[in-house]
Amino acid sequence: MSEEVKSVHKRGRLLIGQDWASVAIGFGIIVLVVLFGQAISTPSFGGSAGWNNIGAITEIFGSSKLLTAIISTLLIFGIFSAIGLYLSGDSLKNFLTGFVAVCLLAFLAQFLSSFAAFKNLGLETVFFSLLLGLLIGNLFSIPSWLRAGVQTELYVKIGLVLLGATILFNDIMKAGSFGLLQAVIVVISVWYFTFWISRRMKIDDEYSTMLASAVSICGVSAAIVTAGAINGDKKKLSFIISVVMIVAIPMMILLPIIAKWMGLSEIVTGAWLGGTIDTTGAVVVAGTIAGETGLKYATIVKFSQNVLLGLAAFAISVFWAYRDKSATNGTKVSVSIIWERFPKFVLGFIMASLIFSFLLSPETAETSGKVVKSYSTFWFNLAFISIGLETRFSDLRAMDSKKPFYSFLIGQGFNIIFTLLVSYILFHLIGPR
Repeated sequence: MSEEVKSVHKRGRLLIGQDWASVAIGFGIIVLVVLFGQAISTPSFGGSAGWNNIGAITEIFGSSKLLTAIISTLLIFGIFSAIGLYLSGDSLKNFLTGFVAVCLLAFLAQFLSSFAAFKNLGLETVFFSLLLGLLIGNLFSIPSWLRAGVQTELYVKIGLVLLGATILFNDIMKAGSFGLLQAVIVVISVWYFTFWISRRMKIDDEYSTMLASAVSICGVSAAIVTAGAINGDKKKLSFIISVVMIVAIPMMILLPIIAKWMGLSEIVTGAWLGGTIDTTGAVVVAGTIAGETGLKYATIVKFSQNVLLGLAAFAISVFWAYRDKSATNGTKVSVSIIWERFPKFVLGFIMASLIFSFLLSPETAETSGKVVKSYSTFWFNLAFISIGLETRFSDLRAMDSKKPFYSFLIGQGFNIIFTLLVSYILFHLIGPR
């Protein structure tokens, strides 16, 4: 995914490459959000509570605010996507019609994920985006005008740059020393173990790296960032995302029950839940089951792991540049080669985090950060609609997905046991009780 970046003129166009184009688009959106704030938010279908009956649906779609948000989102995302394609040197032919179709599917996925029962299960919008894309892509032949709107890599890269604005270094202080210490210990140990067990099972490096990040850091977001950093196979990524979402459901229900059966304090329980459950929504649900204190510490530890995402992306990028010798014919990897192959959107991710952490006022960072997060999520929705449309179930069967699935389960099993041990030591034997 990394590319040698050089500005060139071709047929009168200034081309900067897709990585730098995604950074430029990401910061263009950030400037727009900081200037106009809540006035340009993406659509919301039922708010945090979601919808659960026909009356609620009628009220949602009868709102002029929703229509305004849908139209403004179509315009803003469409214009920025077109600019990104233009700067990348890609064709804009049929893009508009294809983009509108992909965007409408993303709205549908967002609406489905807002159903109260799905929200209670912690099922995120990207899951429904992938599901819709897979169903349409496998049941119908994708016409060329729709395929033009399928721009997975561009959507993912822009979303990742914006994601940096939601990962604040200030959260390190809020998380507390024990939460951060647990996050560092767990992420490094679980990542290495999952990568090791995957390689022992003869799973390729690319798959192993994405699996290890998904299990150890923060599930969906970590898998997406890692896939971007190593130019991972989109079919493998879609499989990992599906497994993460499915496995999180029984974990968020069973782990709080097991914790109570074991007689763990709410503090230890919360730290355990935050360190093992991969999706933020499922962590909140599980923490709520554990109690008010459990929810607090689950959130603290989860935030601590999220904070490490940018550092992990940088480390994985360098690790991959050294490990993957294919582009250098086995010769020594120089600093210039690392820079050439380093995904530049990771720098955009880190810069966005630094700006929102230290240059903006806390009030501006908080209010603008919420809007930027909704934009980042919607870019990912577009990306997973695209991944689904490009993926055939026959491709997934051909990938021999049993070994990666078993590796994920083994890694997650180790994560559960190891994180429980670390949580008990740090939050019961040493830290607050």
